[in-house]
Amino acid sequence: MEKYGKVIQACILAVGMLMLGLCIKAGIDNFTNKDRRVTVKGLAEKEVDADLVTWNLSVTYVGDNLDELFRILNGKVATIQTYLKENKTEGKATVKVNSFSITDNNANVWSERRPTYRYSVTRSLNVSSKDTKFISELQERAADELLSRDVMLDSNYANYEFTGFQELKPEMMSQAIAAAEKTAQQFAENSHSTINKIVEAGQGEFSIEEGSIAYKKKVRVVSTITYSLKD
Repeated sequence: MEKYGKVIQACILAVGMLMLGLCIKAGIDNFTNKDRRVTVKGLAEKEVDADLVTWNLSVTYVGDNLDELFRILNGKVATIQTYLKENKTEGKATVKVNSFSITDNNANVWSERRPTYRYSVTRSLNVSSKDTKFISELQERAADELLSRDVMLDSNYANYEFTGFQELKPEMMSQAIAAAEKTAQQFAENSHSTINKIVEAGQGEFSIEEGSIAYKKKVRVVSTITYSLKD
């Protein structure tokens, strides 16, 4: 009876030693795999039409008689307004005429030379529209066509914006993450491993840059993701 008791004790001890060994091995494997990770970047890009444009047109004249300069500039601005209407901007754009901007050239006390004309007067218009392609095409030919109407533009600048960024965000984040995962898979394959799960992930770095033409914008997102690896 005592003999069988010793055998049972030995079996229990052996099983215990085996379980302990398995636990130690699992702990070592877990500790080893814990530090096996790869950090990769995923890029997503998309070119889109800008959805808002502000076009500035201005004319500047110099002289000594302010009333005469106001009269001339009002006539030039009226010509520009007529030009815009003839090019069917009504319903597509909002036109705002700004106040006169006046510079008294004699007020520059640091200048040693007396200016030829005392005043420089500028008047500008702002054209706002969501039809960015339409405004871009009109802006390209406006300077020459207005010059033929005796209007020389002092400024002919358009600022294009893309405001629909939030709508693109989920789609582009998904694309960036997919690109990062593909890079991680390639790395894991080269190191004879497989990717396990995401350990760390940032929200992504978003940027909006100039596109291939004036009314285009390039939206970019770069995501940095860390994956754990396993054999």
